[in-house]
Amino acid sequence: MISNLTPSEIVAKMMKFDAFSQWLGIKVTAVSLDSVTLEMTIRKSMLNGLGIAHGGITYALGDSCMAFAANSEGYKRVSIETSITHKLPLKENDTIKAKARLIRQNNKTKSYEVVITNTDNKIVAIFEGQAYNTRKNW
Repeated sequence: MISNLTPSEIVAKMMKFDAFSQWLGIKVTAVSLDSVTLEMTIRKSMLNGLGIAHGGITYALGDSCMAFAANSEGYKRVSIETSITHKLPLKENDTIKAKARLIRQNNKTKSYEVVITNTDNKIVAIFEGQAYNTRKNW
């Protein structure tokens, strides 16, 4: 049995207890089944020694976006494999958007692509991952 919560209610519940996504300053801008869009702004504390955003920042945004999308159906899913390709650097005050979409699924896993863009709508990173279905309901 899948949860009786809507995708938006599931994402809101997850976000309420997700201290790391809150620390990143992530805002949820759109939610539907298997698709979530997030937005955040790069802060000075997120920069590396080269004065650009640490790669872990876009990775974390992609990971959160995939997690919210993967759980939107009502089953609790956890990531089992992820990767990221960085395309462009980010600097302080850049606003970035991440959008997750389902690319394939089977009985146990769902795979997602998360495209991360900057304010000029240029792709700055592509995150891909696979989430395992624990069969526990939200």
